[in-house]
Amino acid sequence: MKVYNTRAIMASLLICGFVGMFSETALNIAISNLMKVFQISAATAQWLTTGFLLTLGILMPMTGWLLQRFTTRQLFIASLASSIVGTLIAALAFNFEMLMFARVLQAVGMGLLIPLMFNTILVVYPPEQRGAAMGFVGLVIMFAPATGPTVAGLLIEYFTWHYIFWLSLPFLIIGLLVGLKYLDNVTEVAKPQLDLLSVFLSTIGFGGVVFGFSSAGEGGGGWGSTVVLASIGIGLLALIFFALRQHVMRDPMMNLRVFKYPMYIVGLFMVLTCMMIILSSMIILPMFLQNGRGLSAFGAGLMLLPGSALNGILSPRMGRLFDKYGPRWLVIPGLILVAVTLWFFSGITPASSVAFMVTLHIGLMVGISMVWMPSQTNGLNQLPPELYPHGTAIMNTLQQVAGAIGTAVAISILTSGMEGYLHNSKAPTQQTEVANALTLGSQNVFVFAMTVTLIGLAMAFFIRRVIVKREVLHSSH
Repeated sequence: MKVYNTRAIMASLLICGFVGMFSETALNIAISNLMKVFQISAATAQWLTTGFLLTLGILMPMTGWLLQRFTTRQLFIASLASSIVGTLIAALAFNFEMLMFARVLQAVGMGLLIPLMFNTILVVYPPEQRGAAMGFVGLVIMFAPATGPTVAGLLIEYFTWHYIFWLSLPFLIIGLLVGLKYLDNVTEVAKPQLDLLSVFLSTIGFGGVVFGFSSAGEGGGGWGSTVVLASIGIGLLALIFFALRQHVMRDPMMNLRVFKYPMYIVGLFMVLTCMMIILSSMIILPMFLQNGRGLSAFGAGLMLLPGSALNGILSPRMGRLFDKYGPRWLVIPGLILVAVTLWFFSGITPASSVAFMVTLHIGLMVGISMVWMPSQTNGLNQLPPELYPHGTAIMNTLQQVAGAIGTAVAISILTSGMEGYLHNSKAPTQQTEVANALTLGSQNVFVFAMTVTLIGLAMAFFIRRVIVKREVLHSSH
């Protein structure tokens, strides 16, 4: 079996992944600042996030094909070139259009890098070490978005939003140089044909669904608007045709045979549950802390830091525990912890103490770290090596879709709760009443997140450890 310099390979992938995820969330804190600078509405500014998600939703389904068609190094260089150029354009941006274009380039970079990272781990690490390696990816995926808002809050307070990107640029260049020196080609390159009809259907399908849910979340006509209903409807129809098309192809772009493996399905379900819980609560909490509790952007970012940092730090530890004991003893207690903290969250008020909310957020994030990586690794372990690219592509694509759905549902629950409260209020414009309305809307969102968790918990009882047969690995000697 070929020996890889796994440390150097992981270092280059993790540095670049961290910076990509950091700039994805750092910009969220800057949205209100950008609305003033560029004189744009909230709905327009929201496109900086929606456009990023949409690009990922369109690109991710193709990554299974890309991972087979190009070498690891080619994809790594393409990913970093796109990220570096996008970050540089964003740092220099003087209008909204320029920044929007930069975001799309950054999303292309991330869309190539994340599946590459998962696939490389599945290839270079033996099954009994994968949990710990996936844990480090978890550290990046959770810790970078956690530090994003806090660091961005500081940069905006003392410099300008451009510095979010100037800060990221040198790290991306370092990651590229480390990767150029140490990253080996870890996969066999095949020459699968790219089926243009599949690309078209997946673009319309995943793109339509992500766009529809994102538009519903942004307000406007809400769920009843023609744009939302048409986007989701056309998207779902295209996805049905896409699935049928993959079923009859000899070399499918997205091999749906992964759904024959029950632990992969359970793992996927757990990952999507975590994604919806995190995104619905992570969009509501900062709003509640700033507008309901009256904290500054930096203050809110600082409050969310301990939980998210702990989640990142614990991720590799959970991976090692998974390698040792399997998923069941982590996933079920983790979901119980998440459900309990969300139940407490559904009772928060503007009078709730900061310490209480920080404690709850820590509980939520520790619970998520017990569920996410163990169930993801366990699910991917059940797949045969030739399905790794497809398994990671499907998981990453559906995560984007679940993220868009979670965000949209959370925002609409929040909005309808607020509108209902203010409609019956005697003084709907008073600051205290607005804060009370926001509190009621936020409580409803936490009840929704708790319901999702309980469904996940019911599913978690079906999880069992996948034993990877060693002879599969010996055959590659």
